[in-house]
Amino acid sequence: MTPKELELAFENAVNSINNHVEPFPADVLLKLYAYYKRATNNQDSPGSSNPLINAFKTNALFQSKGLTQEEAKKRYIETVNQYFLYRK
Repeated sequence: MTPKELELAFENAVNSINNHVEPFPADVLLKLYAYYKRATNNQDSPGSSNPLINAFKTNALFQSKGLTQEEAKKRYIETVNQYFLYRK
């Protein structure tokens, strides 16, 4: 996959998640959160007012530590594809 194809696939995956109206399982959300943050090189700290949610987000980020932006995009896309595949 070329960098341009990867970027397009990533954008499509993000849009499919943003347009989905049903709730997601927490484990899927945490993976998507961490992969998205790594893929977009977003260094902001988790911003929830709930300390427990911040702890889970921080743990998800820790588990994705070391991923390149390209790897994070690929994992985001794979997670989205698996989620929608298993829902059918």
